[in-house]
Amino acid sequence: MSDPVPRVVATPQAEGLIAEIVARHGPILFHQSGGCCDGSSPMCYPQGDFIIGDRDVKMGEIGGYPFYMSPSQFEYWQHTQLIIDAIPGRGGMFSLDNGTERRFLTRSRVFTDDEHENRAAVSIGA
Repeated sequence: MSDPVPRVVATPQAEGLIAEIVARHGPILFHQSGGCCDGSSPMCYPQGDFIIGDRDVKMGEIGGYPFYMSPSQFEYWQHTQLIIDAIPGRGGMFSLDNGTERRFLTRSRVFTDDEHENRAAVSIGA
C-alpha cells in the first residue's frame, strides 16, 4: 500500500514564507477562513493565540505546522487537496502574513479516484 495522499500541501513559495514567519514569531498554526472579513484565505496565527474548536478538522500540516478548518468548510473541501501558495499582496488583517507584502492563498484540485481511496485521515479538534 502506498503512502496516503496529503489533504493539504504547500508550494515552495509558501514554505519560504512559513519559515520567515516562524523565525519572527515562533510556532504557528493555520486555519482556513470561512469567508468573513478576510475572504477565504488561510489564516496564520501564533500557536496559542487562536483557539481551535472542538469540532475543527485538522487537515494535516504544512511546513511542519498544523492546518485546521471548520466542519462546515471541511464539508465543502473534503474531496479536494488544498494547495497553499504565497503570492504578492496583503495578508489577512489578523494573519501573520500581513505586512510581508505576500499573502497565503488556497488553491485546490479534486482528488483522482485512486487518490480518493487513499486520502490521508483527518482528526477532529486540537
